Amino acid sequence: MTDQQIVGHDDWIAARGRFLAREKEFTRLREELSRERHELPWECVKKEYVFEGENGGETLAQLFGGRSQLIAYHFMYEPDWDIGCKSCSSWADNFNGIIPHLNERDMSLVATSRAPLEKLQAQAKRFGWTFKWVSCVGNDFNLDFNVWLAPRTLARGEAVYNHRSERVTGPSRPGISAFFKDDRQVFHTYSTHARGLFDLLPGGVGEWPVTAKTPSCCASR
Repeated sequence: MTDQQIVGHDDWIAARGRFLAREKEFTRLREELSRERHELPWECVKKEYVFEGENGGETLAQLFGGRSQLIAYHFMYEPDWDIGCKSCSSWADNFNGIIPHLNERDMSLVATSRAPLEKLQAQAKRFGWTFKWVSCVGNDFNLDFNVWLAPRTLARGEAVYNHRSERVTGPSRPGISAFFKDDRQVFHTYSTHARGLFDLLPGGVGEWPVTAKTPSCCASR
């Protein structure tokens, strides 16, 4: 901050006006990208995933909670970690309040992690979270949606993540996947990863302190 340019009011207004033109250009481009995203093709989810939650085993279709749209946040929490990813936890702090608004728009939100349910429940209690958080340690959900790497893949040092092949160093990666359900079928409509989730702040994501049991969330940009 000490190296930031300091100017008078008139110069500030002029600079802000120039940047406003760029912002409007970006807004128009974002609206076009949003339209194209809504027109992307869907794929059928043919595998029967069963998650462990407070009500016992639940299928992906049951996670919709009677609604037609589902947002699944792939919360990084490996079975041998002491606590979930710090970046994911920061995002999850916002889930409780937004869920009623999503529900009003025919959307449900769920977090899925590979840690056992008892660990998820312990952290949820500690942080005051009430959103739905289920364990996928017994299924291939995170593997199939490219946010978790099997040991054989990790050993190669390269895998598909963020819809492209890249070098990787850890088993878990962040992501959000979106689904739609009609009376007969669940469809995968969209997924976003890496900077699509986290690079939203003026200073960027930055780096979280890392220990063996409290991992950083988004090493790959």
